[in-house]
Amino acid sequence: MLYKEIKTNAQSWKNILFTLSVLTKDKEVFVMLADDDEDDRDLFKEAMNEVMPHVKVQTVEDGERLIKMLEKPDARIPDLIFLDLNMPCKSGTECLKEIRKRNNLKHIPIIIYSTSGHTEDIDRTYYNGANVYVRKPRSFKGIQSVLQKLFNVDWDQYTPLANKEKFVFS
Repeated sequence: MLYKEIKTNAQSWKNILFTLSVLTKDKEVFVMLADDDEDDRDLFKEAMNEVMPHVKVQTVEDGERLIKMLEKPDARIPDLIFLDLNMPCKSGTECLKEIRKRNNLKHIPIIIYSTSGHTEDIDRTYYNGANVYVRKPRSFKGIQSVLQKLFNVDWDQYTPLANKEKFVFS
């Protein structure tokens, strides 16, 4: 998996996802989004395509499908996962817990991508190992702005349980 290889070999995590996208013009950075809202999935993919055109986005409708896809023996492991919290079948929090328990998946950065701004949702996902919590922007330009910022952060500051003050991303 490309993300893990660069993380292991990189001297610095600074701008790791942006570095991934720049270094891999002939390869794809692979992102998964689990979100039950079809419009949100479509907007996310379109925004990502405009901000980072060489990032491949695969979407799933619920957490159960996400876990099933990640469990397949021939599964392509994503470099980054965006998780909505409120999904049918299996919530984003349940997915987060399962992913963090699996040795082959626990290294994947997970961004909670939710409309919820409730303190209990933020705290629960922070303590269960999410890297970042993003409230879904209300506009297409807002989504683009958040994605652009996420691909240009110092990821040393966004490891699980690293810095609660920076956990909620804006």
